[in-house]
Amino acid sequence: MIMLSIDAERLLGRIRELGQIGRGSDGRLVRLAATDADKAGRDALVSWLRTAGLEVAVDRIGNIFGIWRTADNADEPPVLLGSHIDTVINAGIYDGCYGVLSGLEVIETLKAAGHAPARPIAVAAFTNEEGVRYAPDMMGSLVYAGGLPVEEALATVGSDETTLGAELERIGYKGSKEPGFLKPHAYVELHIEQGPVLEREGVPIGAVENLQGISWQRVTIKGEANHAGTTPMTMRRDAGHAAARVVTFLRDRARNANTPTVATVGCMSFEPNAINVIPSQATFTVDLRDPDEQRLQVEEAALAAYLKELAADEEVTISVERLARFEPVTFDRKIVELVEDAARRRGLASKRMTSGAGHDAQMIARIAPSAMIFVPSIGGISHNPREHTPDASAVAGANILLEVVSRLAAE
Repeated sequence: MIMLSIDAERLLGRIRELGQIGRGSDGRLVRLAATDADKAGRDALVSWLRTAGLEVAVDRIGNIFGIWRTADNADEPPVLLGSHIDTVINAGIYDGCYGVLSGLEVIETLKAAGHAPARPIAVAAFTNEEGVRYAPDMMGSLVYAGGLPVEEALATVGSDETTLGAELERIGYKGSKEPGFLKPHAYVELHIEQGPVLEREGVPIGAVENLQGISWQRVTIKGEANHAGTTPMTMRRDAGHAAARVVTFLRDRARNANTPTVATVGCMSFEPNAINVIPSQATFTVDLRDPDEQRLQVEEAALAAYLKELAADEEVTISVERLARFEPVTFDRKIVELVEDAARRRGLASKRMTSGAGHDAQMIARIAPSAMIFVPSIGGISHNPREHTPDASAVAGANILLEVVSRLAAE
């Protein structure tokens, strides 16, 4: 049996071409959801989908689909591939984009080989996966899976006071299809690892079997502003100091635990934000992650108990707003095994893994058997212009996706 391979030059060329769209005069790559740069990236993708002879559909939340179906399989649920093409600020070129373009490449390769799948194959680019401009992240896939009403998502106000629905309409990507109009037979997402494990262990393929739960909270601490020079340390209600104590509590607890729990304070601001004034208010975010739901709940409870204790100790008031909460996801065992088998057939080692980052796959797993394939990230760097996966690794991952998809589409 001849083993098919994707067109490496075409895939890598598109990754680099898309990586130049949204790049400013300062060299930074920024394609936030529903911006003009995002429109330009979407336009390029849609052009490639149409060139490949695929049916293009856009749903009301702006998710883009390229669908390959024939008269013989048109009524069957499709094998769905995908990821996203929106970016963080000052991004690399692989995160998300690699999965979408590899999905397209797999379809083109199968079409060119005269493949006759028993069911359709589709590739999706989901809206606002990164969540930089509009919250929550993974919004397009969340809406698609029925986890967030589309009207509520479209009414979301962004960090720049724009509304997502109006911006999607402005750029021409507020589609007419209802989210969820395609009911997948299975979903597979190819992605760079965004971590150091595969590179450090010299393993070329990650068979992702589960994905961490995520808890996002915004904490606001209110104290009392006062003169930085005349107020004794023992008489202060310093919101800034209280916030710093939370940061060290989270870090020490996570580092001293014999678990994979991670905790991050990623955003923080003080009021009145003056060098000679004791902060009257501190606002910051907390990101907790763990692949075990019970442990994640324990960490949330530990933080809540500490905040209560801190409020009394520092004589401050503390309020907490939940921004997002996603339970851990266990991916479909059968698809994970297909990934491992495909790697073996191509002479590549593989490793079962947990994803520490959130992905569209965790949302689509609510409605269809799903799994992910990882390839190495050099230095474990991502969300950074130095994000890099060697060409050979990117091609190897796309070929594994090709084999897994051909087998799923034959079912």
